Amino acid sequence: MAGIGKRMRPHTLTVPKPLLPVAGKPMVQHLVEDIAATIKGEIEEIGFVIGHFGKEVETHLLDVAKRLGATGKIYYQEEALGTAHAIMCAQELLDGNVVVAFADTLFRGEFMVDTAHEGIIWVQKVEDPKPFGVVKLNKQNIITDFVEKPETFVSDLAIIGIYYFKDGAYLKKEMQYLLDNDIKEKGEYQLTNALENMKQKGTKFSVAEVSEWLDCGSKANMLHTNKRLLETKKSHKHSSVQLINSTIVEPCYIAENTTIVNSVVGPFVSIGSHNHVENSIISHAIIQSHSRLTNVNIIDSMVGSHVQYDGKQEMLNLGDYNQIG
Repeated sequence: MAGIGKRMRPHTLTVPKPLLPVAGKPMVQHLVEDIAATIKGEIEEIGFVIGHFGKEVETHLLDVAKRLGATGKIYYQEEALGTAHAIMCAQELLDGNVVVAFADTLFRGEFMVDTAHEGIIWVQKVEDPKPFGVVKLNKQNIITDFVEKPETFVSDLAIIGIYYFKDGAYLKKEMQYLLDNDIKEKGEYQLTNALENMKQKGTKFSVAEVSEWLDCGSKANMLHTNKRLLETKKSHKHSSVQLINSTIVEPCYIAENTTIVNSVVGPFVSIGSHNHVENSIISHAIIQSHSRLTNVNIIDSMVGSHVQYDGKQEMLNLGDYNQIG
């Protein structure tokens, strides 16, 4: 989670991208809960590899782990040196059964992880595999090749960024080898190089195919993910929400201490806590917390926290602490 989220500016100026809310929860909370649902047995520890985002962010992340009965731990990646380097920042957790996940992607899938497997890589079938890392399988559904952004077709099974390892210590050893020998791809230490080395030494990697892969890398993708999550989960309206001469078009998520006056909200709108919406029409939008929107007619929009906006009909992409109108 250590990236600065350039494609999600201005929203990532104050919080890391994985803590941005979709369908009422930070995306990292959705991800951790969905991974936990595929794992039999207890999750002991959850490590978050981050930049220096402040105490409030760290407290929030530790609470995500606590909700699952796990001990949360914070680790820092001081410099962007690649995926293997990021994972090694939390190397003390690499022992026994380990799941590694990159926190800007969500998924849906009806499967349980078989922890007897040596390794499992989450994949989804895609129409155009050229922008992705993909895997090739043999007849036993064991991975034979990892191919990064293939120019010609070799497979349509794209790696989505979630991995299970039966032996975390072995993974750590292979990534340490990359660091010790300064083995880089495009200037960074890559997890895929460690996976290839493990495969060459006999590790059998299988796949878990997800039914839907939800990307959160841009504003448009965040809004699509918000829509899909609201479609598949129940609508939510906290008991403290005040509706005054207003209509909610489901599905929506509306958090506590929000007041909606003379407005139509929905469909596919997520509104955080302590907001005030008045004389407005809002659809297909994410509004964070402690904001006040009046006289707006917006669609396909994201609004940060502590925003005051008295506006007009337009598409919005407002970060935190804006005051307009």
